[in-house]
Amino acid sequence: MTRKNATLIGAAVGLTAFLAIALLPALLYGGYAGVLLAGGIFGTPVHATLAVRALIVFGMVFGVVGVGALFAVGGAVAGAAVAALTGAPAEATKAKAGAKA
Repeated sequence: MTRKNATLIGAAVGLTAFLAIALLPALLYGGYAGVLLAGGIFGTPVHATLAVRALIVFGMVFGVVGVGALFAVGGAVAGAAVAALTGAPAEATKAKAGAKA
């Protein structure tokens, strides 16, 4: 297994952990951020207009994408670290060894 494979496996594990652990909190906190944004733009008694709802949905989507990216990158870093610590060869090293032979 190369480091690239370990990195991809780590990213997949990170996304799976995100789906299992952090999807609901990301939606909730993103929605709360959208409500705060809508309150700041349109005033604090927020009425349910299309623009306010769009800002809330934008906040929810932004929260999910941001936290999902954080989990994916963290998983990829963990996978690469495990590959480096266990001594998995890099693809460039194998290509150089094959070219010399």
